[in-house]
Amino acid sequence: MATLFTGIKQLLTFAGDAAPRAGAAMRETGLVKNAAVLVENGVIEAAGPRAAVHRHRLAKKAKVVETGGVCLPGFVDSHTHMVFAEPRLKDFSMRTAGATYQEIKAAGGGIISSIGAVRKQPQRAMAAQLAGRAARFLQCGTTTAEVKSGYGLSLDSELKILRAVREAAKLTPLEMLPTLLAAHGVPPEFAGEPQKYLDHIVSEILPKAAAEKLAVFADIFCEKGYFTPEQTAAYLKKAREFGFVPKVHSEQLSNYGGTRAGAAAGAISADHADHVYAEDIAAMREAGTIATLLPASNFYLALAKYPPAREIIAEGVPVALATDFNPGTCPCWNMQFVAAVACTHCGMTPEEALCAATVNGAWALGIGDRCGSVAPGMKADLAFFAADDYRELCYYFGSSQASMTVKAGRVAWKA
Repeated sequence: MATLFTGIKQLLTFAGDAAPRAGAAMRETGLVKNAAVLVENGVIEAAGPRAAVHRHRLAKKAKVVETGGVCLPGFVDSHTHMVFAEPRLKDFSMRTAGATYQEIKAAGGGIISSIGAVRKQPQRAMAAQLAGRAARFLQCGTTTAEVKSGYGLSLDSELKILRAVREAAKLTPLEMLPTLLAAHGVPPEFAGEPQKYLDHIVSEILPKAAAEKLAVFADIFCEKGYFTPEQTAAYLKKAREFGFVPKVHSEQLSNYGGTRAGAAAGAISADHADHVYAEDIAAMREAGTIATLLPASNFYLALAKYPPAREIIAEGVPVALATDFNPGTCPCWNMQFVAAVACTHCGMTPEEALCAATVNGAWALGIGDRCGSVAPGMKADLAFFAADDYRELCYYFGSSQASMTVKAGRVAWKA
């Protein structure tokens, strides 16, 4: 049976070309007032003015859901580290006492501190924990999320994480796209030998993850003290040979060359981009790489430097927004907060921020042809909010305004 979501005060469709939105196109929301959305078999049949949608042949016998408020495509969170066994409370205490990212790492904190607990955690418990976290994302209007490995840094634990993601996907309506981030850091077993560890990933982890089809993407952290731009480009090219779509963590702490290395390797997105220069932005534009900004991390770390969203947008590079949800530097699952920070600290408009959190987030995961906009033929992933104006989603912050989340045409969460 079809479902008719009607009585929508404002519908943001983001309907348009089947491509990431860049420049002025990021401000084109496809706003429809007094709207409705008709859904059947998990797919959008019609969306637009209420009167027109109500005349659709399927509307007469459809189940009617009066919604009110604002509706937009479900958020697509294209960068999360959702699998971890324990929060990094020691890191948090050190940071509040004035320790830097590098000082926390030197004291045994950071990425490496998560390894022990993740390696010990059974896969079933990991999957159940992940499904519980997924519910938090649904409650805030997110319908699709990328989920990285990267806190195991060994063959067994990295594969365990990815298998747990697959298992958790059966326990939650949240769609999760897995990323192999074995190159997140250098584990103790390979201390001081990053190239030897990368060789281990290429010879052992990549082929096994590919054989089981455990991940869509392969990612690497390019930063001083982690992996160099040369290592990044070579690794991502190897990952492509195994069938993984490249992604890169780059220019988070300094300008190091990771963005250009990722672009040269065909990365679908370069994530963080806090310290990009003009040549980095040009490389993204030429390669068709999306800049995925993670400003909630900057907020949480109390950084003065935020990604230069205005410069990136002005140069025609599509911008996506994501939470960067992780245990150490951004324990935030609410995309509404991310959008608010993008507006207040990165100079983005509400229209650009919501575009970046929906349609461009979908393209940063290679699924923009089926998710991220509200148009006939698209998957019926919808987020409803208790608001009169869509700008309220970026204006208010500190709690979720979501009232209902619909995944593939079914109510996944309701307040």
